[in-house]
Amino acid sequence: MGTRASALALVQADLAIAHLRRVRPDLDAEVVEISTKGDRDKTTPFTELGTKAIFAHELQRALLDDEIDVAVHSLKDLTEREPDGLVIASVPERADPRDVLVSREGLVLDALPSGAVIGTSSVRREALLREIRPDVKTAPLRGNVDTRLRKVAEGVVDAAVLASAGLDRLGFAGRIAERLDATRMLPAIGQGALALEARAADQRVVKLCRALADPAAEVTTTAERALLAGLGVGCRTPVAGHATLTDGRLTLAGLVGRPDASEMIRETVTGAPGDAAALGAELAKRLLARGADRILRELEV
Repeated sequence: MGTRASALALVQADLAIAHLRRVRPDLDAEVVEISTKGDRDKTTPFTELGTKAIFAHELQRALLDDEIDVAVHSLKDLTEREPDGLVIASVPERADPRDVLVSREGLVLDALPSGAVIGTSSVRREALLREIRPDVKTAPLRGNVDTRLRKVAEGVVDAAVLASAGLDRLGFAGRIAERLDATRMLPAIGQGALALEARAADQRVVKLCRALADPAAEVTTTAERALLAGLGVGCRTPVAGHATLTDGRLTLAGLVGRPDASEMIRETVTGAPGDAAALGAELAKRLLARGADRILRELEV
């Protein structure tokens, strides 16, 4: 099982193996740590690294080269389409998809003083923060979860926005000052979900991974990834997408905006869970028709 070498990635790989062993107690599994472009370059902003797959490409290459049998990803690190020969074998039960605020003084977002500096490496989070709190500042913040938490504690920044799932999985839930409402701080596409990726032709492994598939997680992430595919975005445009299942209905909210929050286009669609992919495609069309196509042409150059 291939994974990035970060503490969070290793916890996620161990979690996947533990779940697989519930299905196959005799499973012989080894974790292989693989360094990715995003791990090696800890200073260049994501928008300048040139590809959304900076945390996935080397893992996918190892799969194609038969060096590993399964790759464990944070689903939000994957591009909207799988490389030829690979397949997302399953999406296990999804963790909390929301963003969270960690602050040095334990203050929630609305209580931070004017001029406070919030660290983030995400253009989506930066744009949403500027929309919600135009009086605060944002600053680049790269590194593993523990590194970013330390920079908050040391006063490098006053606060930081991170993914709830990462802090929960690493046992840092106590550091969370606020879990940000998903309708206000729309999450990244696939946030909180893991993806087990395998070679499409290796049906033995695919079948094993299917045992961990969670229907709700697969439906919601299918809709979100269809939205991403329909938009065809890169890494320079603030894009968000969050699907929820309530009373047998699937609701998908989407956003395309500008990094300075001067233009933020939102749309929502609702339909049957069985139409998840079609709903994502429809939402993309609506956003593009309302001006997202113009924003993408300007930013994704």
